[in-house]
Amino acid sequence: MDSGIKREGRSIVAEGLIKRFGDLIAVDGVSFELRAGETFGLLGPNGAGKTTTIHMLIGALDPDGGRVVFDGQDMSLAIRRRIGVAPQSLALYENMSGQGNLRFFGSLYGLAGSRLSERVDLALELAGLVDRRHDRVATYSGGMKRRLNLACAMVHGPDVIFLDEPTVGVDPQSRNHLFDAIERLKDNGLTVLYTTHYMEEAQRLCDRVAIMDHGRILSLDTVDALIDAHGGGWVIRAELADIPPDTASIPGTLDGTTLRIETADPSRTLGDLAASGVHLTDLSLERPDLERVFLSLTGRTLRD
Repeated sequence: MDSGIKREGRSIVAEGLIKRFGDLIAVDGVSFELRAGETFGLLGPNGAGKTTTIHMLIGALDPDGGRVVFDGQDMSLAIRRRIGVAPQSLALYENMSGQGNLRFFGSLYGLAGSRLSERVDLALELAGLVDRRHDRVATYSGGMKRRLNLACAMVHGPDVIFLDEPTVGVDPQSRNHLFDAIERLKDNGLTVLYTTHYMEEAQRLCDRVAIMDHGRILSLDTVDALIDAHGGGWVIRAELADIPPDTASIPGTLDGTTLRIETADPSRTLGDLAASGVHLTDLSLERPDLERVFLSLTGRTLRD
């Protein structure tokens, strides 16, 4: 199985990408490198410019400025054939079977005969759809369609795969199957670009993450480095049995009987809290995470 998926990952470099739509600058000087063999997260609120950036990276849109370099070469039709794309809007033919969809998309890339059959079998196995291969896609659950969407993106054996919100609307079992499939693709050499609004997914899957807003990259690094730089401290939340007479001796902020403390050293802070003599009915400890980084950089204002 693995020998059929094994690929040599390729790099993609965005150099100063700019895209305008009338007076709107959707992408404003975006530069980053998608390194060979890594899973790279591109995160941002609605309207941040992620989709426009992806369209330029895969050659679906021409940039108004800057360029895309694929493994040292400018984008071309031949290079586009080495990229797989699983769009957020499902690109499937519902009146065809799962196998029929895979054979159709594989044939668009020039696969035929035994090679096409081999690739289709690999894709069905990766998606966990071998037993449903002959069923019409219209009968599939939402999770099955998402898994088939991923399979169609990799059936031709790409070196790089773009996954745009691949787990939207799926059940936990399909979500975990998709995670396992993506990790297998990476383990077998593919370069993966991953977009999601679920921060825990990016934190689990991505080697590096770029956070984008208003057409620009705000920060780019490993998840741990981003958390260290922008995540703030640990948060201790405690419920007090009663409010002490001298609240000035208690660290943090008190709202009724709820105490919130942000700290870089939770062990020491908990010791100080115990020494203050307060009585607790509940205690929780929250580690800084990628979601806090995201909100710190992009703000908490609703985006529709």
